[in-house]
Amino acid sequence: MSDDEQGEPPPEQEPVRGGMFSHYGVASAVLGVLSVAAVVLGVILWSAHRDAAGERSYLTRVMGAAADWTGVLINMNSGNIDASLRRLHEGTVGELNADFDAAVQPYRQVVEKLQSQSSGRIDAVAVETVHHDLDTQPGGAKPPRDVVTTSLPAFASRTDSVMLVATSVSENVGAKPQTVHWNLRLDVSNIDGKLMISRLESIR
Repeated sequence: MSDDEQGEPPPEQEPVRGGMFSHYGVASAVLGVLSVAAVVLGVILWSAHRDAAGERSYLTRVMGAAADWTGVLINMNSGNIDASLRRLHEGTVGELNADFDAAVQPYRQVVEKLQSQSSGRIDAVAVETVHHDLDTQPGGAKPPRDVVTTSLPAFASRTDSVMLVATSVSENVGAKPQTVHWNLRLDVSNIDGKLMISRLESIR
């Protein structure tokens, strides 16, 4: 080996550097990401719960409006027919309001014919819902159930259909009391925050 080769200093070696992040740094980053994800998930769940609670509260109001309107209808008798019809008319909107006289004429004729005193009560009330996915196999996931909405009258932000079952007892002087069963479908429309009846249908 020549003297020149022996005299050359050994090449400098690069110092070995550790990883850019330590184990603690990686763990902290992961925990940070998980914390953010948990916060986001919590906000989503809270928002969904709030929306569901708001929807339940609104539908309760819808059923109450339908029940109140129906209560006037099934308690209409010869002594209060004019006042009842006026109150019913004031609570309607859309086509039902425009064609009110024709829509309630069958009920008015019954009351005028019987000349009776009626006492009615609401037996059941529920918001009508519909299955959109009718091809779902038995045992599979249940299809979503949405509120049935119908064509909106002018200025209505939404319309929901309500089913009602009611009973009224008509008492004629000197005659046996008559029991009348009511099966009705009402559309309840939201007009600037006020709930009004936009359709009346008798279900047989």
